[in-house]
This record gives sequence, structure tokens and C-alpha cells, in this order.
Amino acid sequence: MRNPLNKRLPRELKGEFSKYLIIFLFFIITISLVSGFLVADNSLIAAYDESFEKYNIEDGNFEYAEEITPEDKETIEAEGLTVYNNYYKEFDTEDYTSNLRIFGERHEVDKLCLLTGELPSADGEIAIDRLYGENHKLEIGDTIKIKDTELTVCGTVAFSDYSTLFSDNSDLMFDNDKFGIGTVTDEYYKKLSDVHEHYVYSWVYDNKPSDDKEAKDKANDLMKVLAANGPLTNLVPEYTNQAIIFTGNDFGGDKNAITVFLYALIVILAFVFSITISNTITKEACVIGTLRASGYSRGEMVRHYMIVPMVVLLVAALIGNILGYTFFQEFFADLYLHSYSLPTYKVLWTPNAFVLTTIVPLLIMLLINFIMLSSKMRISPLRFIRRDIGKKTKKKAFKLNTKINIMTRFRLRVIFQNIPNYVTIFVGIFFAEFIILFGLVFSPMLDNFKDEIVDSMFSKYQYVLKTPVETENSKAEKAVITSLETYKSKFKQEDVSIYGVEPDSRFIKLAAHGDKVTISTAYNHKFGYEVGDVITLQEKYTGKKYKFTVGGFFDYPSTIAIFMDREQFNKVFDNDADYYNMYMSNSEITDIDEKLIASTITEDDLTKTSRQLTRSMGDMMVIFVIFGVIVFVLIIYLLAKIIIEKNAQSISMTKILGYNNKEINRLYIHTTSIITVLSLLICLPVMNLILEKVFVFVFSAYPGWLEYSCPPITMVKVLSLGIISYFAVAFVLTKKTKKIPLDEALKNVE
Repeated sequence: MRNPLNKRLPRELKGEFSKYLIIFLFFIITISLVSGFLVADNSLIAAYDESFEKYNIEDGNFEYAEEITPEDKETIEAEGLTVYNNYYKEFDTEDYTSNLRIFGERHEVDKLCLLTGELPSADGEIAIDRLYGENHKLEIGDTIKIKDTELTVCGTVAFSDYSTLFSDNSDLMFDNDKFGIGTVTDEYYKKLSDVHEHYVYSWVYDNKPSDDKEAKDKANDLMKVLAANGPLTNLVPEYTNQAIIFTGNDFGGDKNAITVFLYALIVILAFVFSITISNTITKEACVIGTLRASGYSRGEMVRHYMIVPMVVLLVAALIGNILGYTFFQEFFADLYLHSYSLPTYKVLWTPNAFVLTTIVPLLIMLLINFIMLSSKMRISPLRFIRRDIGKKTKKKAFKLNTKINIMTRFRLRVIFQNIPNYVTIFVGIFFAEFIILFGLVFSPMLDNFKDEIVDSMFSKYQYVLKTPVETENSKAEKAVITSLETYKSKFKQEDVSIYGVEPDSRFIKLAAHGDKVTISTAYNHKFGYEVGDVITLQEKYTGKKYKFTVGGFFDYPSTIAIFMDREQFNKVFDNDADYYNMYMSNSEITDIDEKLIASTITEDDLTKTSRQLTRSMGDMMVIFVIFGVIVFVLIIYLLAKIIIEKNAQSISMTKILGYNNKEINRLYIHTTSIITVLSLLICLPVMNLILEKVFVFVFSAYPGWLEYSCPPITMVKVLSLGIISYFAVAFVLTKKTKKIPLDEALKNVE
């Protein structure tokens, strides 16, 4: 005969439909989001890792100020490597206000992945990076105008050595909006203007280094050879090349973060589950007692009450994985592909994602169910029938001062009787509000960062020269600039810009003169240097050390920089007393030959960080806000509903005593409202402090500095979202209290 208990399963599911629906939705959302992310991450990182061998990505590159001779090339290759020409020319586009880096053909190293169209085969044709084309709405057949020359787009490609579009390895952030890359035929490359040609050479070792330590040792040995064979201007080993490694590092960091995120959700769900199970046992106490007295064993009862929740979770897991491998995988892959220029990829079966998002949570929930039910089922049938299932047979109520208003005392009783539920509500609110704040704070923080950069720009134009040259622009001010590298830093090594300016400069107000230097506020905030501290820096390629004493600060929030008198600068770096290689000006300089200008720094260059982060992470932040609100609503509704059900007898009794629905809602719904609002208010400042530490930790790993800021309006938005969401929940709960019948108070009376 079939187990008669199974006939109760549909009734149990129907009776607790709303509760199981909430758990069902919670589980689906969690699994589908995390599974989709991990599958997309795993599939894309597999394509990324495969590209190193498939496209023969370089082990590093170096740049000389001029072409090297075949003899010098042979000398360098004698170090156990092969050197390839990888020259490029840079142009400002006239139609799209951006910078375009153009390479010749690539057949041996850093090969291309053709995505759409064809590779160039004739003069005037160019294949561009997919992201650059998407961001500027360029399609095959469209034209790009550079320096009186029109280029026709013939295809889109992914450059294997530019999976992340860093125009300079020292940049804080990549820029796939104002910076793009493309390839033309070798013949046509030679015909393009060579005003801004860069003599870059890529190398591939005969024997690959086994790890980054060996790669660093090899690069250091190679640097000495390179410096002795020509005017070396840049050296970027593959393991430090942001354009190559940033993508892989970001994938790895995101995977760790999402795993932590998943298990934080599981902890919350575990709390909720333990409370819901306890509530189910309380509601079903008489039924359980009767069944146990009728001969059903503890094991049979445990298995019976585990069936519905575990079936609900299994179905949710199935649907969650289907959504994860389809819709959400595509969604998260698109988010990555909106930021990174990757080759084609295949969706891979990801066992690790299945284990993390499905097997482990199901096992945890199974274990919680089993432990909770096994513990409760040890109670005797008689105690179940009498609803005496607490640990203590006699409970003494906590005394309250009789001078306190009766309604206030009643609310306090409700709170004391439901402390575990309210604690879980607080934890859930904390987590959900943290997600919402994280999603909302990012955009205003970047806007504030951009505004600070624009406001603190010391000049609209900064021209870095290849050699000193005079200008007739009377508003231009001479300066000198170089770059050093941090030495034994608590963070990763990064470039530090060193400026030498006039003592009475119109653009940079020095806080110290003589042998003391002024440092940017970004330097101060990131490294914690104060007045009187000594900073040690080194030359990147020679290792020569320099020491500077901090004398004050200059408001420059994004760049790690040091400022000093130009005379002192030239003395420190053994230059002629009147040497300069830079102009600062608020008006454009037009009388200097472009061939003599190494680079021009404008507002677009300084704001690329905020611009790119907004573009690449904007959609992700929206997801955080939506998910945070959903988590908030589900947890509050489920736990508040349990509180009402737990107090159903008391609510029924108050109805018998003459209290109307409005008064009852003031006792129960408003009590939960007070706890919810207090939790929101308490959590906000704490989360703001935690989030500040999180941002400092995350962005300290990158060059430059991004200051955390949370405007009051963002706090108001978070609080408003929480309160509005709760009011929606409270409205539904008021309907729940109305449905509690008067005869509920007469049940199970001892």
C-alpha cells in the first residue's frame, strides 16, 4: 500500500504555497544569476587562456626612439628569444573625436581573430577592433577620417595582445571609447604619415618562463641588453602588460567575489529555512503528535516533512540552471564583451558552477532540514498534541514596567517573542541594503570623481615634447616631466609622474620649495604620506634610486604625482638648468611641428577612468540594485509572514476582545515596520564604512587613485527604496491578518 502520508503533500504545498513560492523564487534567482555568471566567466576565460598559444601572444615588448639595426636585433635575439617588428602609428580621428592606433599585418606574433567581414587587402581598407566599432556605431563599409585620409572599414577583429584596450600601460583604466586599434596592409601602412610612429618590438622566448618570478628575472636581464643597444623608451613584459593580463585578472577576481556573494546568500537562506521549518513544526504540532501516536516513526515523519521543501528546491535548481546556461549566461557574457575585446568563445559545461550553485546549496538545505526535523521529532507525541514543543516546559514572561503604555508593552512582547525572526530580518536587510548601496553609489561616485578631475586640472592642455622647442603662445608655461616607479611599495609597483614647474607657476601652486616636494592628494590618500615623510622612487630600467621629502600637497585627485621647482628638478635629474620638455596652457598651441610632440594630455585623457567604468559597469550596477530590492522584499515578506502565523492565536484573541483590523495591524505589522526602519537606519552608516574599505581594497590594486564618496542623496535613495519596498510588503501582510478567523483562539486550548 502506498504511504498514506503522501496524500498530505499536495495539501501541505497548497497550505504553505506563498512560503514555498518565496523560497522557490529566491533559489531560482540565486542559482540562475550565479550559475549564469560562472558559466560565462568560465567559457570566456577558457577562450582567453587558449588565445595565448593559438595566436602566439608575445612574452613582452619594448620600444626604441628609433629603428634598431639588424645587427642590434641579432644581439638581442642571442639572449634566447625571437624579436618581431610590431610598429604602430597613432592618429586623431576627425569624425569620432578619438585616438586610433594603426598596425600593419600580423602573421607571426599577436595574431588577429577575425570576427566579421574580411581582413584588409587593398589600400584604404582597415579592420578595426570590435569594441571600438560598436562604441562608435561603425559597420562594414563605413569610413573613418584621419588626417585628410579616409579609411573604409572592411571587418572587425580581436587583437590578441589587446584584450583590454589600454592605450598606455600606466593608465588606471582602459578606454574603449576614446581609444581604438586597427590593422591595414603592410604596403598601405608605409604610405601613412609617420609623424606619430612608434618603433615597438615584440619578443617571444625560445623557452617560456615557468612563472612570473622567472619571467621577471629574464626581463631584468633583457633590459640591460636592450638599454645597451639603443635609446630604450619603454619595456613591458607580458606579465605586467595591462592590455594582456587585465582581462584574466578581472575574471579571476570576479569569480572569487561572486562565490563569496553566493555563500552569503546561502547563509541568509539557511537562517530563513531554519525559522520556516520551526514554524512549520509549530503549526503542524497536533497533526504530528496524532500521527506519531498512530504508530508513525520519527524517521518516517522526518522524511515526510523533508519532501516538499526539497522537491521545491530541486525544481528551482533545475529551472535556475536552465536560465543560468541560457539567458543569464548570455547576459553576463555580453557585459564582459562590452568591456573586453575577446576572441570567439563556446559555452562550456561548467561542473564547478553546478557544484557551487546547486549541489552545495541543496546539501546544506538538506542538512538543515534533517537536523532541525530530527531534533524536533524527539519530542513525545503527547507534547506535540499539547503544542508543548519548546525547550522549556514553563516560560516566565519578561517583566515590563506597568507605566509603559499598553500598546507599547504589547509591541515589546511581540518583539521579545520573535527575536530570532527579527535578527534574521536585520541580517537580511543588512545584506540586501549593502547590495543596493553598492549598485547606487557607483554612478554618483564616478560623476564626483570626474568633476573633481575637471575642476583640479591645472591646464586644459599639456604638451609633452620630444625635444625643447619654442612657441609664440604667450600663455603657455614651460615645465619638465618624467616618470619614476614606486620602490618597495605596499601596493603593486606603479608609475609616478614627476613635474618640475616654475616657482610662481600659474597652473600648479607648490606647497613646498627647495629640496622639499609637493605631492598630489591622490598620492597622499593612497599611500598615506604626510609632511616630513621620505618617499623613495626608482628609475624603471636602471634601478637608480631617488629620495624626496614631502613638504605639502596639491589638489590632484586621480594621479600619483610629485611636483617641485623646475630648477630643483633639473638638478636632481642632471639636466641643464633651463631644460624643459613640456608646455602647460589653457589655449591650444598650434605653432609646434607635430613630429616634435610626444603626447598631448587633455580632459578626455584624464577622465577616461570614470568614463570607461561607467560604460563597462553601468549595467552590472543596475543588476545589483534590482537583485538587492528583490532579496529585501522576499526576506521581509517571508519572515514577517511567519511572525503573523506564529502569533495567529494571539491575533485571533485580540479580535475576540474587540480590537479591529486597524488596531491589530498597529500591534503586529507596525511593530515589524519599526524593526525594519530601524534596521535600515542602523545599517546604512555601517555599510557606508564597510563599502569605503571595500573600494579602497579593490582600487588600491590598480595604478592611480579612485576616491570613494557616497553623497547624502544616495543614502536617501537606498533608504527610500527599502521603505517603499517594505510598504508594499506590509500592504500584503495586512490582508493576511484580516483572514485570521476568530475560532483560531479556541484551538489547542489546554
